[in-house]
Amino acid sequence: MEPQLLHRVADGVATVVIHHPAKRNAMTAAMWETLPPLLDALAADPTVRVLVLTGEGGTFCAGADISTLQDSPEEAQRLAVLAEEALAAFPKPTLAAVRGHCVGGGAQLAAACDLRFAEEGALFGVTPAKLGIVYPASATRRLAALVGPANTKYLLFSGELIDAGRALRTGLVDELLPEGELDKRVTEFTSVLAARSQLTQAAAKEFANGRTHREAYWMEQARGSGDTAEGVAAFLERRAPRFTWTTSG
Repeated sequence: MEPQLLHRVADGVATVVIHHPAKRNAMTAAMWETLPPLLDALAADPTVRVLVLTGEGGTFCAGADISTLQDSPEEAQRLAVLAEEALAAFPKPTLAAVRGHCVGGGAQLAAACDLRFAEEGALFGVTPAKLGIVYPASATRRLAALVGPANTKYLLFSGELIDAGRALRTGLVDELLPEGELDKRVTEFTSVLAARSQLTQAAAKEFANGRTHREAYWMEQARGSGDTAEGVAAFLERRAPRFTWTTSG
């Protein structure tokens, strides 16, 4: 099978799989180009409430396919930034499920997700210093927001890999699971996310990402949606709420 991004949708969860096992799921130029339109289609799908990004087999993503950097490293980086920004802008909750190596462009993609769950044994690294590449400003700021300036400098200055335990302590990873437990936990947690209010999630995502000027817009959305009344009624009646507001209209 050619290097590609596979996807499936089930029970409100879209799963995007980085598939290039011959090169530890390294991203080719075509794969970078494919990601933004794929995300647009999934964002517009009203059945999708959560997105999971993962890698085929025992590796998340070893970064960019280095062979694609020989002719035009600037173009390769441009495509990676566009994919990263599209992932960060996805309007619904996103979660990276990480096994094995999450390095370079793989770490860039994982950092662009809202949350990162990792299996013990995972390794993380941001490695442009090994190639003489200037890491994009957007990716650097996003990494610093997750792990702080000092840890960002450690990762970018050295290009060294860190284990999942250190990634958890720095804030790069949100949950660390024993070997064999990642899929089960991701399924459980995404089921929780899919059952919650998309209105709450969408507003919270904007605010947490620093876009706070639309508070009046979200208050108006809440008044018109009926979701608050439904949530209160469901709580009092001890039943699951039936929220109707969706990011896809």
